[in-house]
Order: sequence, then structure tokens, then C-alpha cells
Amino acid sequence: MRALSSLRWKIALTTTAVCCAVAAALGILVHNVVARQIVGEVRAKAEADLDHALGHYEYGTSHGDVDVALDPPDLPGPLRELVARGDTGSMVGSRGDEPVMWAAGPADDQALAIWIPYGNTRDRLRDIDTAILASAGLAAGVVALAGLFLAGRISRRLATTAAVARRISSGDLDARVGFPADGDGRDGGGDRDGDGEDRRPARSRDEVRDVAQALDSMAESLQARLEAEKRFTADVAHELRTPLTGSLAAAALLPEGRPKEMINDRLKALHRLTEDLLEISRLDSGVERAEPAQVELGRVVRRAVAASGHEATVRVLRDTVVLTDRRRLDRILANLLVNSHKHGRPPVEVTVEGPVVVVRDHGPGYPPELIEQGPRRFRTGDPGRGRGHGLGLTIVVGQAAVLEIGLTFANAPDGGAVTTLRLPVGRLPEAG
Repeated sequence: MRALSSLRWKIALTTTAVCCAVAAALGILVHNVVARQIVGEVRAKAEADLDHALGHYEYGTSHGDVDVALDPPDLPGPLRELVARGDTGSMVGSRGDEPVMWAAGPADDQALAIWIPYGNTRDRLRDIDTAILASAGLAAGVVALAGLFLAGRISRRLATTAAVARRISSGDLDARVGFPADGDGRDGGGDRDGDGEDRRPARSRDEVRDVAQALDSMAESLQARLEAEKRFTADVAHELRTPLTGSLAAAALLPEGRPKEMINDRLKALHRLTEDLLEISRLDSGVERAEPAQVELGRVVRRAVAASGHEATVRVLRDTVVLTDRRRLDRILANLLVNSHKHGRPPVEVTVEGPVVVVRDHGPGYPPELIEQGPRRFRTGDPGRGRGHGLGLTIVVGQAAVLEIGLTFANAPDGGAVTTLRLPVGRLPEAG
């Protein structure tokens, strides 16, 4: 969400910066055009008055109401040098403390100069510049607000899409963004003649909607594939269960000896695999429901470890009463102990501290992909670390979800796999 908010502000700031740049360019252009026009008018009047004054000077007549003087001391140096070369010209300068527009020309080796007040013209140019700056600031503010509003809409839609993507990644495959296909909730036509070609009229492209629709399509495809895999797993397990039961019964009738032991061993392994598949299919279907009860966690863990038949050291640092389904918790602990003895090395330690149970071995630890992504069925990571189908830890994850147990997989700094269970603490609602 922070990244999306940053995108929102980046879009708004970029829009504002572009608006300011355009306003600055237009302001400079308008200033130059208007200033050239206004100053040109004053310059033209000054040059006309100069021509009038030179004519009067040549005929020795009065100059009328024009301010004129020969070689005035305030005449700007550049204009004086221009007149000395025999040319006429004009420029903005000052006479005393007042800004004026000077115009001067040669007259008997002297500079005949006239001047026109320039203060009002300068004030007018400043007023125009102020108006340009105010207009640019107002435009930038309006564009910034509009950009912030539009960027907010985009970021909200992206935030919705990101939230749905996180829900899908956490296992909620029913989550959908649900943006309408054409932005207004209508279907908009589509393939009317059945030839597979979209006949809808062209509409403006909406990339955010395209991403959302692609995410929804991906979720639907993924959900369909997973549902097909779940049905296949359940069907295979159910189909195998009956012949396996018969095979086990038939194997019991074989004469004692090594062949019977090998057949029973393989049949029992296949039977356990089938039962695991059935359990996973029930967990995947969401029909499993816990029957919580208040139990003393330390005592339950000791009994579960003892009943598992696998050697492990149990330490109860601090016992507490938790709300859980004892049968399912036994299943979780048994699978963790089996995994520790199969893929790890002794000693295996089980520690109880309050509502937290930690199971640790001293083997090579969990594969990095298991820690990052969680257990995956029929995948155990490094083949050299031992055989397996990856179902035990998958069942642990499923049963922990049913019991609302917090589950984390990690490796100890000095080696060994560490599995942490955080059980919910609470009380059953009182009857009546």
C-alpha cells in the first residue's frame, strides 16, 4: 500500500511539474510578446517625438510640448556613442530618479535628446507579469488536484488488485477483482456471430482493468486446475483403498518368511500413502471441522510423543491450558516427529513454553524453498536427503489451519530444522 501511495504522489507530482513547465514556457512567451509590443509602442512614440524635435531644431522653431535638450547629462552612454557615429536611437534609462525612454539624434555635432516617462509602462509590465504568475499558479494547483484525484483512482484500483493477488497467494482462490469488462459495468456486445472474433466497437484502453482481468483469469484457471487435481487425488485414493485392504488381508494368509515381510511392508507403506491422500483431499475440500476442548498442553504433548513411537526429548518450560482438538494435535506432532527422524538427525527435542510448541532436530535443516514457500505435496526438496512424498508436512499445514495454529518453518543457526506451533489460548463458551 505504501508503494501504491508513492505511485499516487509520483503521478500527481509529475503532472504538476509538467504543468508548471508548460506554464513557465507560455508565461515567458506571453511576457516577451506583450513586453515587445508595449515597449515598441513607447519607443515608436519617442522616435516620432525625436523626429519632430529634430525638425523644429533644424528650422529654429519651438519644440512644442516635447521634453528636449542638447547633450543632457543623464543621456545614457551607449546612446551618446550611437549619436556620435551619426545615428539615431532609443533606449530605456533614467533621468534623475524617474525611469524614462530616451531617444537621441545628431544635431550640429551634438546630441539632441528627448525623453518620455516610462514609470507607468514599467508598472504595466509588472502587473502583466503578476497576472501571468497568478494564472500559472492557479493552473498548476488545479492540475495538481486533478492529477491527485486521477492518480488516487488509479492507485485505489491497483491497491484492490494487489489485495486480491495477496488473497490468492494465501490460498483464497475465490477472490476476484471484478472490474467490469468495459469500465461501466456493461458487457458491451462481444462475439455476435459465433466466429470467435470480438465485434465490439473500439474503446479506450484501460491497462489497470486489463491487469485485473488477467489476474481474475489466472485465478479461475488456477482454481480449475487445483480442483481437478483435488478430485483426481481423492478419486485415486478411494479407488486404491478397496484393493489395498483386500491385498493386506490376502498377504496375512501367506506363509511366514522374508517374502511375506517384504510384501506386508510395501503394502502398509502404500496403505499409509493412500490414507494420507484421503486426509489431504478432505483438508483441501474444507469439510474438516475441529472439535476444540481445553487441555493442558504439556501433558498432551508428552502423551503424543510417547504414542508416536519415535524417540524425542520433551521439555515443558511453562505449561498452560489451550483450546484445541487433541486428536488433530496428535496427528501434527506425530508427522513432525516422523519427518525429523526421516530427514533429520537425533537428538529430536520438543519444547513447550506456554502456548508455543517447538520441534527441533539436528539434521541438515529444511530446504530454503520449503521455508520460503511452505511444504508442497510430492516434493521433498533435495533428493539426497531421504525419500518421501512430501505429504506429512502438507498434512501438518492443513491440520494446523483447521486448528487455527500459527505454523512456521525455520532452521536453527547451529543446524537443524525448527518447527514452531503457536496454539490459540481461550475458553469454551459456557452452556446456557
